[in-house]
Amino acid sequence: MARKRRRQEVSNKVAGKGRPTGERTVAVNRRARRDYEVLSTLVAGLSLCGSEIKSVRLGSISLAQGFVTVEDGNAYLRDVHIARYKPAADRNHEPDRPRRLLLNKMEIVQLASHANSKGRTAVPLRLLLVRGWAKVEIGLVRGLRRYDNRDKIRAREAAREIARHLR
Repeated sequence: MARKRRRQEVSNKVAGKGRPTGERTVAVNRRARRDYEVLSTLVAGLSLCGSEIKSVRLGSISLAQGFVTVEDGNAYLRDVHIARYKPAADRNHEPDRPRRLLLNKMEIVQLASHANSKGRTAVPLRLLLVRGWAKVEIGLVRGLRRYDNRDKIRAREAAREIARHLR
């Protein structure tokens, strides 16, 4: 019986082929949550070359200036900086190149119609690795006015005061 269990454990390890399981957040765009009101989100695959995915796994990525465009029926992630991967040396990638998003046709149409609306855009909210594959969470957002931010700050301060008095 013990021998049978041991064989199953070994075979499960081989079947996994050493691939990571689960989900890991690599980078978060905090600026987007502060500057925009997130109306809805969408998760898309990201088409990367070899040195880019290695750099992403190290966490050498910045989403702060990024945005999404739709051109010729394809969605692209622009102005996202993925640092060069030093061991790749001569076979490295361009750090700020546009990267294709892997979405189905209906998602691209939805994204294009949203991005064409006045005052709305699509920005990357976070980049994550799901079972070794790079995915980006895209937020369909509307820009916040200055007075909206003031209202947020005022509400936060009021909540702090109430909590302070209750203690």
